[in-house]
Amino acid sequence: MTVTGADELLLGFARALRAAGVHVTQDRAQSFLDATAVVGLDDQRATYWAGRATLCAGPDDLDRYDQVFTAWFLSPDRPTGPRSTQERPPVTAAGLDNDGSGEGSDAEDLRTMASEAEVLRHRDIAEMSGAERARLAALFETLHPRPPRRPAHRRTPWHRGDVDAGRTLRKMLARMGEPAEIAWRRRRTRPRRVVLLLDVSGSMSPYADALLRLAHRFALRTTSGSAATEVFTVGTRLTRVTRAMRLRDPDRAIVAAGQTVPDWSGGTRLGETLKMFLDRWGQRGLARGAVVVVFSDGWERGDTALLGAQMRRLHDLAHRVVWVNPHVGRAGYEPVQQGIVAALPYVDDFVAGHSLATFAELVEVVSHA
Repeated sequence: MTVTGADELLLGFARALRAAGVHVTQDRAQSFLDATAVVGLDDQRATYWAGRATLCAGPDDLDRYDQVFTAWFLSPDRPTGPRSTQERPPVTAAGLDNDGSGEGSDAEDLRTMASEAEVLRHRDIAEMSGAERARLAALFETLHPRPPRRPAHRRTPWHRGDVDAGRTLRKMLARMGEPAEIAWRRRRTRPRRVVLLLDVSGSMSPYADALLRLAHRFALRTTSGSAATEVFTVGTRLTRVTRAMRLRDPDRAIVAAGQTVPDWSGGTRLGETLKMFLDRWGQRGLARGAVVVVFSDGWERGDTALLGAQMRRLHDLAHRVVWVNPHVGRAGYEPVQQGIVAALPYVDDFVAGHSLATFAELVEVVSHA
């Protein structure tokens, strides 16, 4: 199949989804084409998950997506594309369990894939194979971080709240002094800044790729002027990777970040790097009133007293401090590491961060902070 033929087939599937009621935008359709180009159209399971990760906006779309996918790719009378049936190779290649025997086997395949994806969402990332991590990378598209909100100084009309005396008076004057409906107002809200500090030391290296993909989702979806998400890596040095994380393509963003960070898989000096962040960035306003999220297992090779002192400074500046530890999700875990013991008194939320499911929970924690 030519590239043009493949694109027309995939775009036809996107249009069929839109006709079925799924809100498929042009950006999502392009992301679907890019994802399928990476995983290959010959792989049925990969094509299914590439479409589900890029074209579905929420749980309400999943049933319709499964139905349209089955009808478009798996039914005996599926579209044949621009070529004739004799000229074009089959849409699904070897490994595609579609022998035209009926919808029962297709539905069973879809249920199996959905079950495998759910298992993958809850697997510890450090225990995954390379192929599983590649499949998981497409599922990060299902995360939709929203910036937390903070009260603004200005007020806006609302159906309840405080009485807007000025607007109520103007309404009365417009009616020659006759009583008018009372106008109400409430305080506006503005996006609150989010700051992500990613531990890229050796003990956190199994999670480094996933943490950068999560940071990329935050940076793309919570960018709003002065409240844009800021991303730093911490280890033996502090590195700002915000610019790299704002690239639209996640793989390009990770490559750009990798070229910027000089201390991958090194030691951990959280106290020193946190002090550097506060002295250079946080104290000057970047951490003031922000939600600061620290991703680390707490293995501190430096002075733990320094770490505790800097965490106290951070807690005084920030609106909320969230600590994400991949070991929290393991059975029998106890926060006994010296770094964690020093930091915990100044942490508002201590959450797990070892799987895609725990990342989804973290997104909600940050959004409601």
